[in-house]
Amino acid sequence: MTGTSSSGMTRRALLGAFAATTVAAAPTFSNAAGFLRGAGDIRRIRMFSGRTGERLDMIYWIEGHYIKDAFAEINHFMRDWRTDEVTNMDLRTVDIMAASHNLLDVNEPYMLLSGYRSPKTNAMLRSRSSGVAKNSLHLKGQAADLRLASRSVHQVARAAMACGGGGVGRYSGSNFTHMDCGSVRSWGG
Repeated sequence: MTGTSSSGMTRRALLGAFAATTVAAAPTFSNAAGFLRGAGDIRRIRMFSGRTGERLDMIYWIEGHYIKDAFAEINHFMRDWRTDEVTNMDLRTVDIMAASHNLLDVNEPYMLLSGYRSPKTNAMLRSRSSGVAKNSLHLKGQAADLRLASRSVHQVARAAMACGGGGVGRYSGSNFTHMDCGSVRSWGG
């Protein structure tokens, strides 16, 4: 299994890069029981973007260590596609996404609708919808809006809530689930 990311890096090359580079120890928050539920010793994130056509299938954490190069690719993938601005995504949000995906027991990648949002994009979306928060966690790289064709919004939300790691919003009318690493809370229908 040698899945490739949007940049064409194979899993084997990524593991080789991991072995050849120094990585920082996983921050304390990632060792919390809520984040580890369903995450395992190897954490992987699988997504595609209908907006850019890009795909990402990436092991980003191995036995307590985040892989720096993997996060650079994740940050680029989750950029504001409207402005092409990139930020450092919060590791906790990616952990919640990966753990939720594992709990759902699917091979299908998430469809990423929104990761990081620039202030310009957030302001534009707020002008079009009352459902967009002025101080959205998307602005800080701490949130993602995701969809799975094979699972309902409620199924995805239940998996995310089982992680106990942040906010989970159900947007059934728009067919997506919001996950963030803010305070534990849930909303929507």
